[in-house]
Amino acid sequence: MQADLGPAKALMFQGTGSDVGKSLIVAGLARAFTRRGLRVLPFKPQNMSNNAAVTVDGGEIGRAQALQARACGVKPSVDMNPVLLKPQSEVGAQVVVHGRAIGNARAQDYQTWKPKLMEAVLESFARLKANADLVLVEGAGSASEINLRRNDIANMGFARAANVPVVLIGDIDRGGVIAQIVGTTAVIDADDRAMLHGFLVNKFRGDPALFCEGMRQIEQLSGLPGFGLIPYFKDARLLPAEDAMALAEREREPHHRQTGAITIAVPVLPRISNFDDLDPLKMEPGVRLVMVRSGEPIPRDADVILLPGSKATLADLADLRREGWDVDIAAHARAGGRVLGICGGYQMLGQTIADPDGVEGSPGEMPGLGLLNVTTRMTGSKQLAEVRGASSGDEAAAFIGYEMHIGETKGPDRARPYLRFSDGRQDGAASADGRVAGCYVHGLFGADSFRAAWLRAMGAPASTLDYDAAVDRTLDALAAHLSEHVDLDGLLALAR
Repeated sequence: MQADLGPAKALMFQGTGSDVGKSLIVAGLARAFTRRGLRVLPFKPQNMSNNAAVTVDGGEIGRAQALQARACGVKPSVDMNPVLLKPQSEVGAQVVVHGRAIGNARAQDYQTWKPKLMEAVLESFARLKANADLVLVEGAGSASEINLRRNDIANMGFARAANVPVVLIGDIDRGGVIAQIVGTTAVIDADDRAMLHGFLVNKFRGDPALFCEGMRQIEQLSGLPGFGLIPYFKDARLLPAEDAMALAEREREPHHRQTGAITIAVPVLPRISNFDDLDPLKMEPGVRLVMVRSGEPIPRDADVILLPGSKATLADLADLRREGWDVDIAAHARAGGRVLGICGGYQMLGQTIADPDGVEGSPGEMPGLGLLNVTTRMTGSKQLAEVRGASSGDEAAAFIGYEMHIGETKGPDRARPYLRFSDGRQDGAASADGRVAGCYVHGLFGADSFRAAWLRAMGAPASTLDYDAAVDRTLDALAAHLSEHVDLDGLLALAR
């Protein structure tokens, strides 16, 4: 039975697999159609990511939908991603509905939650359609995962319930794109197949003329029209990444140290979260940002070690020790190096972390790295709020960021707060010599004044980066890129 969801048009983009570029394409199309004068809104029924953003209505959604909202020129809302799964282990995740965590579920158990969650999904979709000319919907993972089709809310289950036509995206960069697209049409059932109305081939490198025959063969074998062959968009790296798969791609980029640049080393832990905190630093010409992979030591020439957020702090702290990075961090601190922890990384810098109720996994307690005289207890409700303020040591180092954390941190080093909020509250802690510090606020480095002051204190060259303008320029370039290589009129005609 299909839902009556109002007069606005909608179009869904599903992928032949994860990381084929769905999020980026939806962001680019959102900017392109918005520039045509349409009121466009993004929507992803279900997302799985530890890279989240705080919304204007006080909840959290996947970072990709926040970027897509920005592409549309609107503030993000919880309705843009009504179901968010935040992995805490290999088989379990925290379930966030309409911006608020409602519990934890193992993968097998979560399948039984889906029928009820579909109601929340359709409610959000209806609210978006009531306020838009066009809703661009992003699927999750692969449309061909027929083993997960029952009770699906992320791909064809949603498309059929909401009567939204689907365009399939394949990734030619990973090879086998003909089989990706044709194979998907072959394995899904007939009713799902009827929802498919076209395809896009993404991440092409080289001479497009060489794949004209490939596009024709896909059309012939799948029975679907092609709406575009999209060349690889190299500036995608300048936009916030959706999940750790995109982060892994960035880790493979070579690290080049420029004259006078400082090296910031970031240990990449399995449950890293909100790592878009790092994106502005990566764009700084005076920074060499090194993502330290499993099995590698932290570089001895690092000027700063930055510990980012974590979705499961105790589990990630145990992994950090297994890698031997605790020894590297201690040696770095003894030599006078600087260390900054954000959110989970801040908690790790303390004396102990206790999770007696198993909020983030199995109940337990663990010694921290002992570089700050604070202790953390995982308790209370999650803090979700936009905050404004400045560095405690420099009032000109202003920021607008957000809190997104569980846990209460106390201890003597909090008498030296790292940040001061505009409402008078304080956040974070610093060591007596100021070389080790931590805080709960995400998004600090997105603020030009804060980032410039922090880099100056770290010994980096002067910053001239306007980060927000750089992101908007990249979104504009992406929109122009898609406008050149995709049949936008054809997609708009397809929407219903």
